Amino acid sequence: MTQQPIDGSALLAEVEAFHRRFNVFPREAAYVAVALWDAHAHLLDAFDSTPRLAFLSPEPGSGKSRALEVVETLVPRPMLAVNARAAALFRSVSDPAGRPTILFDEIDTVFGPKAGDNEELRGFLNAGHRRSGVTYRCVGDGGNQTVVEFPSYTAVAVAGLGGLPDTITTRSVIIRMRRRARNEHVEPFRARLHEAEGNQLRDRLAQWADQVRDDVAGRWPEMPQGVTDRPADVWEPLLSVADAAGGDWPERARAACVELVNAARADDKGSIGIRLLTDLRDHVLVGIDRMPTVAVLDRLCALDEAPWADMSGRPLDSRGLAKMLGEYMTSDNTPVKARNIKTAGSVLKGYYVADLQDAWDRYCPPPLQKSATSATSATSQVSGLEKVAEDLFTSAT
Repeated sequence: MTQQPIDGSALLAEVEAFHRRFNVFPREAAYVAVALWDAHAHLLDAFDSTPRLAFLSPEPGSGKSRALEVVETLVPRPMLAVNARAAALFRSVSDPAGRPTILFDEIDTVFGPKAGDNEELRGFLNAGHRRSGVTYRCVGDGGNQTVVEFPSYTAVAVAGLGGLPDTITTRSVIIRMRRRARNEHVEPFRARLHEAEGNQLRDRLAQWADQVRDDVAGRWPEMPQGVTDRPADVWEPLLSVADAAGGDWPERARAACVELVNAARADDKGSIGIRLLTDLRDHVLVGIDRMPTVAVLDRLCALDEAPWADMSGRPLDSRGLAKMLGEYMTSDNTPVKARNIKTAGSVLKGYYVADLQDAWDRYCPPPLQKSATSATSATSQVSGLEKVAEDLFTSAT
């Protein structure tokens, strides 16, 4: 008996409404993204990659675990994991019965500051983002062992306090949860009562996925302007689902994509190296073409809310600065390093804007807007900074 075609747009609207009954998300775009993510989990073989879904918050009691509970009712073969080992996870992905959807609660216990070494699990989560991702393990007894490939590609949603490593956040749709306000109300989620409702939607999502799988696999969705590289990889499967569903979902999905990608960029502090480059560009080497190292360090350590005055209990020094900047290249493809700067009475080592410009262009976010009067002439600033440098140099010796 031929199944009647399922209206994908109406079905996704029901999935979104189901979330709205039990979850308060921080922005409307999050409801769109999560509904699309639920549906994409039924279509993994149609995509080259799968985005991670991350519910994060600064404090407990923000609805992260409840969000995972609702997702659990809607996705195929959910596997709720807390403190799971990587070996258990990659073996579950190889289960002949089918690929699970891994729901990892309390992910901060794995990647938080007191979590210890979890490189194996981090490697699994990173590798499983792409369909080609595999984990290699030796299988056998004693000296009779062989290397076996375990596929890692599977849908993963996580919830936790604080943040995640950059290698995971850049592969994720990030939902920044917060505690419900007094005027925000949801239905209590009762597993015995509501799980069956979610499972009915899950079964219909599976049927719809079977009907549109070939269509989705052949889609290359048009990305919103400005969404490229890693964010485009993250959102491509979700936009493909929206395009297949039709109705107002293609438009809503792209609006949600732009909103959440921009929010992630605003929250992203980048690596410590990018933070250093950005602070040098925006707060230290402003309106001048060079600066002695001692003056660079003095200005860096004076910045409010910057890490430079306390790097593992000590201020950043010239050796640490040289090591960090030496990881980046000049436009001539040579490492950035301190060079001689002639001052009125001596020659000091320092850094030139020309050497940093290529790294700024490649790695830093767009520069801050500055007023026309915020920078004085290069000559007057250099003279003043040379005096500061000489004073610092004299006091140091």
